[in-house]
Amino acid sequence: MGRKRTIKRDTVLDAAEQVVMRDGAARLTLDAVACEAGISKASVLYDYKTKQALIKAVVERRLAAHATCEQEVAASFSGDPDAAIRTRIEVASHLLTEEDRAVALGLLASLAQDADLREPIARTYGERIAQVTGHSRSPRGALLAFLAIEGLMSLEWLGLHDWAPEERARIIAEIGWLVDQVPAPVSAPASVLSSSPERSTR
Repeated sequence: MGRKRTIKRDTVLDAAEQVVMRDGAARLTLDAVACEAGISKASVLYDYKTKQALIKAVVERRLAAHATCEQEVAASFSGDPDAAIRTRIEVASHLLTEEDRAVALGLLASLAQDADLREPIARTYGERIAQVTGHSRSPRGALLAFLAIEGLMSLEWLGLHDWAPEERARIIAEIGWLVDQVPAPVSAPASVLSSSPERSTR
């Protein structure tokens, strides 16, 4: 019978996040994670054969934790056709923790350079957009609200701008107002149409 598995995956992932926050994903190595966790490199290799696999596991765990949070919030909007976007706005109303921001910034370079690492995030956003536009009373208004809330959060995730609490609360409330709006139909600007690939004359 093989040796019983005693090292929990969360132990390895917790250590990986600590390394990312301290040194950035560029300096994340299996050796560094093993040292941070106080375990052998072989214990890390048991579950994660490569640095990429370890980073992807960190990303997926973060996404899963965020999804759990959203599910808990969504319960309070049960029966509301706009539940998907209302949930997203409510989640965004809570300030980011410094740990969340540090992990996001630490992973950014690796995510930018690796499509496979971005795939779980891209899939999650695709699902969110489908929920928002597929189930809202005003799909266009809800989509605009979604884009606004994601823009706000991106500035915060990247550490590019921090709002005063009162102003942030006002912005969140105003984004909520967008959900019920029905934008007038508009045509794409001629400059956009003329620069689209199918209209290129090259």
